[in-house]
Amino acid sequence: MTAYWINTFRSISDHERVERYAELAAPVMRAAGGRFLARGLPATAFESGLVERTTLIEFDSVSDAEAAYLSPAYQQALEVLGDAAVRDIRIIEGTT
Repeated sequence: MTAYWINTFRSISDHERVERYAELAAPVMRAAGGRFLARGLPATAFESGLVERTTLIEFDSVSDAEAAYLSPAYQQALEVLGDAAVRDIRIIEGTT
């Protein structure tokens, strides 16, 4: 079943390191079958929504998304990111 990786950046303290992280992380996501559906700031946020940098990546399965996160290459990207951002990552199953 399709899965979605939702990544929100709660705060960013070093934009340069975030950009280096993104350059390393994107190819890892694509190699794991990830398809970037949306990336950037929300056009609109309602109710308790926050205007935070968000990334939405579609995978064929939860296990594919989890494998991407746990992969050595992604862990290297996380090392580059370090404490440059506070993030919230969720992987959820699609409904169909």
